[in-house]
Amino acid sequence: MFRKSSLIVLSGAIFLNACEGMKVSNDDEIKTRREQKYRDMDKVFGDDAFTLGGDRNSSNKGEVGVGVNSFLWRAALDTISFIPLKSADPFGGIILTEWHTPSATPNERIKVDILIIDRQLRADGIKVSVFRQKRQGTEWVDQPVDTQTAIQLENVILTRARQLRIDSGK
Repeated sequence: MFRKSSLIVLSGAIFLNACEGMKVSNDDEIKTRREQKYRDMDKVFGDDAFTLGGDRNSSNKGEVGVGVNSFLWRAALDTISFIPLKSADPFGGIILTEWHTPSATPNERIKVDILIIDRQLRADGIKVSVFRQKRQGTEWVDQPVDTQTAIQLENVILTRARQLRIDSGK
């Protein structure tokens, strides 16, 4: 009986000793992959976008995550700052305004929708839609908007975005 249990213990010791040199677990690799995943999650949408918590190697700590070009995003918000916002989605690049009635024309109102399409600062990276309504009696009726209005607004946003980029030193 002593021999049988000794044999089992000896076999177990030999087996464990043989396994010692084998790499049974890849904890180091898993840890490295996990760390890389979280490191990659810090940088949300590429080099031209803001990062959550800031890039670890950057002086821009604490910036907010934006899924589109940050210069276009800020320029668009700056440009339409006189109109109340209805919705702003920095990850989808969509800015929607409420209806705004200029004091000079109390029987007309405008609404602006902006879509930022690209992470790069490019002329075709932004699309602006302008809507106009005129009061007729108690109802608001849609009115045509000159196509140049949206193009001019896009150009103002692009000019402001370029200036923001120059000011940032990038």
